[in-house]
Amino acid sequence: MATPRSKAGTKGVPRHDREQQILTAATQEFGTSGYAAASLAAIAARVGVTKTLLHQYFGTKEDLYTACLTPVGDRLLAAVRTAMDGAGTGPDTPLRVLHGIFTALEGQREAWFVLYDTTLPPGGEAARRAAAYWSAVDALAADGTADLLRATGSTDPLDADALKYVWRDLVATLVRWWVKHPDQSPEAMTRRCARLFAAAAALTPTEGAPLAAADRD
Repeated sequence: MATPRSKAGTKGVPRHDREQQILTAATQEFGTSGYAAASLAAIAARVGVTKTLLHQYFGTKEDLYTACLTPVGDRLLAAVRTAMDGAGTGPDTPLRVLHGIFTALEGQREAWFVLYDTTLPPGGEAARRAAAYWSAVDALAADGTADLLRATGSTDPLDADALKYVWRDLVATLVRWWVKHPDQSPEAMTRRCARLFAAAAALTPTEGAPLAAADRD
């Protein structure tokens, strides 16, 4: 009896399994090459199938990208929300968030660059979906950094806005470094970040310490 079309795959591979293989390969290709430079031919070669099959399973290149983007965005958002809701906002919140991000990306670290890809065609569904995830992550970052500042007695909205941008760039930089050091586990990377934060805190002038001339101007 013929296998139902919805479950049929290729070369004896069930359709669901083949779809997962394609998504894994596409995430690797998009994450390492970027949307603009990635090709369906390269993705098909990673899986050992034809470009025609990719179209049959996922449609256009942008459709395939969106299919890769959605689980990545959902996973990272869930990780950040869980980290921030775990024990309220406190001094350890940044490390909890970073550990959540590292854990969510482990095994597929290049997925970070699928979410934050500057080569997406503007106005398309992939760009709109990515922008929605960026906005959601930024909103969480804004809430978290504002809470941290309030705990120190600062209610200056410009301080909060500046810290949000610093935090966003810091996370991106740390993830990029981590991707280049595949031997570093999420736990090891979190411990490293704790050491870096402690070193940065030690460099911060204490209350009443003289400021540099540039800071007094």
